[in-house]
Amino acid sequence: MDIIELLRHAPPAVLAVVAVLTIQALLSVAVVIDRVLLLFLSNRKSREFAKNVDAKLEAGDFEAALKIASETRGSHLASYMYTGIRTYLDRRAEGHDADKATHLTERALERQGEHVSASLNRGMNILASTGSTAPFVGLLGTVIGILFTFQKIAAEGGGGIATIGGQIGEALVVTGLGLVVAIPVVLAFNWLSNKISLYEAGLANAKSELVDRLTGADVHIEAPKLFGGEVHHDVAAPASTQRTAVA
Repeated sequence: MDIIELLRHAPPAVLAVVAVLTIQALLSVAVVIDRVLLLFLSNRKSREFAKNVDAKLEAGDFEAALKIASETRGSHLASYMYTGIRTYLDRRAEGHDADKATHLTERALERQGEHVSASLNRGMNILASTGSTAPFVGLLGTVIGILFTFQKIAAEGGGGIATIGGQIGEALVVTGLGLVVAIPVVLAFNWLSNKISLYEAGLANAKSELVDRLTGADVHIEAPKLFGGEVHHDVAAPASTQRTAVA
C-alpha cells in the first residue's frame, strides 16, 4: 500500500490532520535530541568539575572552589555549587553568623534548584502532549476520512462493502500514523524523565553535602576596610575531613 498515493486522494481535512501529526513528530524529535545532548554534555562537564573541585572543598579552600565553579561552563552542578558557595561567603561577609548564612544558602540553593529543574525539563511538555494526543489526532483523521467516504457514496448513489472497504482501510492509515508517532514519543518521554529525575537527585545530594561542609567549616571574614577596600575571605579547613562525592 503506497501511503503517499493514498494521501494524494485524501480530503483537505485529513491532510491537515496528517500535517499536525508530522509537526508533532518533528518537534518531539527535536526535543529528544536537545535533551539527550544537554544531559550528556552537562553530565560530562559535571564529572570533570567534581574531580577538580573535590580536593578544594576537602581542604576548605572555598574561594578556589568558587573560582573553579565560575570558570566551568555547561555544568548544572557547577552553577549549583557556585550559587551555594557564593551565597554563603557573601552572607558571612555581611556579618551573619554561620547558622544564618547556612540557612540563607539553603534557600538560595532551593531557588537555584527550581531554575535547574526548569532548564532540564524544558520541552518535556511537548513530548507529554504528543504522546497523549497523537493517537486521538490520528483517530480524528480516520473519522473524517470515513465521513468523507460515506458522503461520496451518498453522492454517487452506490456502494457496498467491496466499494467502501478499501476507502475505509485507507482512512485507518491516519490512525496508524498517530500510533506510530505516539508510541516512540511515550517511550522517549519516560526514559528522559527517569534520567532527569536521577540527575536532579544527584544535585540534591550535592546540595546536602555542600551545606554539611559549609556548616562544619571555620570561615573567618575580615572586616571591610573603611575607605573602599574589598572584603577578603580567609577560609580555614573544615572541621570534618570526610571526603564528599560531588558528582
